Amino acid sequence: MLEGKTINSLSRLFKVFGDPTRIKILWALNVHELCVFDICEVLGMTKSAVSHQLSTLKEAKLVKSRREGKEVYYSLDDEHVKEIFETGIVHVSHRCKED
Repeated sequence: MLEGKTINSLSRLFKVFGDPTRIKILWALNVHELCVFDICEVLGMTKSAVSHQLSTLKEAKLVKSRREGKEVYYSLDDEHVKEIFETGIVHVSHRCKED
């Protein structure tokens, strides 16, 4: 059995993936590094809504940021995030075909 700390951490991780807006942001960042303005444009959302979700994603270590001048660019934190996200897409796509 997994340790309690590991179970709790994994549970928190999957909760972060449980929000449709965060999934949209992760999808956009899976394609390309983007600034907040670009994410707002792609998703048709306000800056405050996107910033709030990015904060949650950063706290969960799913997204990282880098500053270039006055602009902050966001990307997936590492290959593990990309793998989790893409594996989830494959799984639900496979399950949808069966339904």
